Amino acid sequence: MFNNSEENQRGLTVPLNAGNSADFRVIYDASMQMLFKISYRVVNDEEAAEDIVHDSLIKANEKCLVFPSLNDAKYWLIRVVKNASLNYIKRKDRERKAYEKVLYEDKHKYDSGETSLLKKDSIQKAREALKKLPKNLQEVLMLKEYGDLNYKEIGQILGITEGNVKVRVFRAREQLVKLIGEDDVFLSE
Repeated sequence: MFNNSEENQRGLTVPLNAGNSADFRVIYDASMQMLFKISYRVVNDEEAAEDIVHDSLIKANEKCLVFPSLNDAKYWLIRVVKNASLNYIKRKDRERKAYEKVLYEDKHKYDSGETSLLKKDSIQKAREALKKLPKNLQEVLMLKEYGDLNYKEIGQILGITEGNVKVRVFRAREQLVKLIGEDDVFLSE
């Protein structure tokens, strides 16, 4: 009973130095399982979750962080583990997308001479038709297709709302289809 109240007082009021091995052991014992569960729920991989939690605890230890209480240490570690877990998921998603891109890229690289000629002809027709559009529609479509900008960025550049940009892009594409009369138009190479 005495031990339990001592732990409660230590957790609530006594500062803990993660660089001190005894204090680190208290932090580790009190938070390891909880941190693992949090990370595992995010990454859904036991090894990755364990690595993330250990890395976070090591970070606190190496920086010799001093926490006002055990609860403060837990809160800090929860934030660090949560962020590291989310970053892990983002990194894995980017790696998957890069792998898929490389895997399917070869199919799109090689155009036959005929396809290449048709593409060039189509691009030329699209550029000529683009010049026939009103200036405000030309601007948004050029920024969208050639500048690879999103609607928000285009709106900021032109000083119009994002909704207005979407409407103009839609109208510009609609008019291009009418001018060219084809669905299979390449706007850029």
